Amino acid sequence: MHVLIIGAAGMIGHKLAQRLAGDGVLAGKPVSRLTLYDVVPATAPAAANMPVKIATGDLPAAGEAARLMADRPDLIFHLAAIVSGEAELDFDKGYRINLDGTRLLLEAIRVAGHKPRLIFTSSIAVFGAPFPEAIGDEFFNTPLTSYGTQKTIGELLISDFTRKGLLDGLSIRLPTICVRPGKPNKAASGFFSNIMREPLAGEPAVLPVSENVRHWHASPRAAVGFLIHAASLDTGKVGPRRALTMPGLSVTVGEQIAALKKIAGEKVAARIRREPDPFIEGVVAGWPRNFAPERALALGFKADASFEDIVRIHIEDELGGRIA
Repeated sequence: MHVLIIGAAGMIGHKLAQRLAGDGVLAGKPVSRLTLYDVVPATAPAAANMPVKIATGDLPAAGEAARLMADRPDLIFHLAAIVSGEAELDFDKGYRINLDGTRLLLEAIRVAGHKPRLIFTSSIAVFGAPFPEAIGDEFFNTPLTSYGTQKTIGELLISDFTRKGLLDGLSIRLPTICVRPGKPNKAASGFFSNIMREPLAGEPAVLPVSENVRHWHASPRAAVGFLIHAASLDTGKVGPRRALTMPGLSVTVGEQIAALKKIAGEKVAARIRREPDPFIEGVVAGWPRNFAPERALALGFKADASFEDIVRIHIEDELGGRIA
């Protein structure tokens, strides 16, 4: 099986490539080749026992998606996007990367004609207020950001191309991934990770919203699990509605901080500084807070057990089990 990861230099793409290389099989089939594609070179997994091709390029550029399809990948993970805050601030860039890149990829798949499995990372930003207490599978898409709109259109395109028999697509709406390793990015949701990651590393962090803000989270480890499970799934059981909301944890910022205190202590939690930011507060106010993802749960997708587990996963996977 030839697997292509678009967006492979990102955090989730890197962890997914490591998982695929380590497992060596997916859905009972050997992973015979990995192609890792992004705007900057991805890092080949050290444990890879199969050929790994590192490719770079600009997905929305003319002919770029067709070049990727020339190798006829059997399975495509489409993770590439610019994040929510950047897409909101740079309208043209958001639509070029998040919508045009996806549309041109789908068109290249149609022209290539080999009907691969495509897993598209969508977002809970496809939903907009007002919200019920918990958003169920029947709740409609009314995004209130450009990023959410771009992801919604991507979902609809993938469902339509699947309906026409041009590919076997599945869109998975990821919770906010927390705790994200690495440096802060331009995602409006970045502070959810920052207030955990920086204090655990001995650095200060800024909290731009109230501790009463509630949100939907999953760890990077869980996100990779969602992708692997989606790629392995019998999509005949999914039916024609090819977008699924992933399970997660609904917690307040205050509950996040309480979990941090329980695991790392008061001294670590005291590194969080409260500095309200009206722009971030305004964006977050339109985000969903809780879900009832019955379809995904029935199909076998699994979330983290607690936010304390999410903090422990970060300490294990990124800090070598040590807290600064």
